[in-house]
Amino acid sequence: MNPSFILLIILIYFVVLYGVSYFTSRKADNQTFFSANKKSPWYLVAYGMLGASLSGVTFISIPGWVGQSQFSYMQVVLGYFAGYMVIAHVLLPLYYRLNLTTIYGYLEQRFGLVSYQTGAMFFIISRVVGASFRMFLMAGVLHHTVFEHFGIPFFATAFISVFLIWVYTAKGGIKTIIYTDILQTTFMLVAVVLTIGFIAHQLDFGWMQIGPKIMASNYSQIFFFDDFKNANFFWKQFFSGMFITIVMTGLDQDMMQKNLTCRNIGEAKKNMMWFSALLVPVNFIFLMLGALLYMYVDAHAIHMPAKADMLYPFLATGGEFPYYIGIVFILGLVAAAYSSADGALTALTTSFSIDILRIDKKHDTHKQVKIRKQIHILFSVILAISIVIFNEISDDSVIKSLLDAAGYTYGPLLGIFAFGLLTKYKIRENLVIPILVSSPFITFAIKFANEHFNNSYQIGFELLIINGLITFIGLWLIRISSK
Repeated sequence: MNPSFILLIILIYFVVLYGVSYFTSRKADNQTFFSANKKSPWYLVAYGMLGASLSGVTFISIPGWVGQSQFSYMQVVLGYFAGYMVIAHVLLPLYYRLNLTTIYGYLEQRFGLVSYQTGAMFFIISRVVGASFRMFLMAGVLHHTVFEHFGIPFFATAFISVFLIWVYTAKGGIKTIIYTDILQTTFMLVAVVLTIGFIAHQLDFGWMQIGPKIMASNYSQIFFFDDFKNANFFWKQFFSGMFITIVMTGLDQDMMQKNLTCRNIGEAKKNMMWFSALLVPVNFIFLMLGALLYMYVDAHAIHMPAKADMLYPFLATGGEFPYYIGIVFILGLVAAAYSSADGALTALTTSFSIDILRIDKKHDTHKQVKIRKQIHILFSVILAISIVIFNEISDDSVIKSLLDAAGYTYGPLLGIFAFGLLTKYKIRENLVIPILVSSPFITFAIKFANEHFNNSYQIGFELLIINGLITFIGLWLIRISSK
């Protein structure tokens, strides 16, 4: 595809986003930025969250993953659904009852200031890692298809990518994102459906034949029950998916900030139920796309790119697919990546401003707005630098790297929230930081030892559960009576 034409499409897309930002950010203040004044319609939040939860990682990596793992990712997705039920019936009622702006305020009320701010810092680290991985994938494709042709270095591509987010989120914050997510989710789904339709036509499949043809291929196995030592074993992936969802949505300020903009707990629950019901078939569609991509490559004897993650962009923008597929691919990729990254930037700004700097308790309204804007710029720069770093070190499937990283950084959050919800004990706050910091290192040591001394059992996504359990045990050892 012509790089100049792709750039024009992207610019038009962002003009539309900025138009949405203009109308949603008028008369915006900090409450608008942080909570959208708690007036968001639940159905808009539910639909927009599809794009935010899937992101550019799902858009590219999950189709590319099918060649290695077939449809085993659906086992994780079923766990996601179970995790969303826990969020809807346990965590959301708690957050609404406490009337929280950031969810880590629960830790302050339950344990104290040290636990509260330590938990918030683990989120900040986790979200910087996760958002940077997602943006790295998108920036890599944009660099290869557009900016590289103009002689622009990758670090400039990274900063441009983040700058575009900063511009349309700087004023309206979460209120703007609720509405831009709708647009971004739509572009992402349209891109996938059109690509599936094109490939099916090229392979002489009718729409009704797509499912049976995929099921008859070598890429369609969903359930793996035969070997519990294997990383794809059903129950390992199911429970891992469940806990990943509880942590990466229910204990994540980014995703929960959108839920907390609903008018009341009833609408928030309704949003979560509908969102989780839609997420299962949408993920299945992405896996169908992955199978069709591999079937297309097999049928046309096309040489695979070096990284499976690049299969979809390689076919869509490398001349194998028609022009319109390339256009919708670029729009879908940008929409998927930005629908996740813009929320992350807003959530990072919110958490650091409220949880760490506590601007709502220390400054007047004018000063709060000024500090919030400075923090927004700071995290924009941090994300851009992180993207450049990941470009230098990443050599694994992005989806696997993302979930591995989350297993280390989100595990302490899982452990401390579980301890708060499942016990009535207080903890010695002077020992909280050593417990939460040491837990990821102990988890890494366990995985390292397993890989080098026990080749028969593969630790997969259950890394998160192990990490959370270690944190829980550590907190149990420093417990004190709440009386």
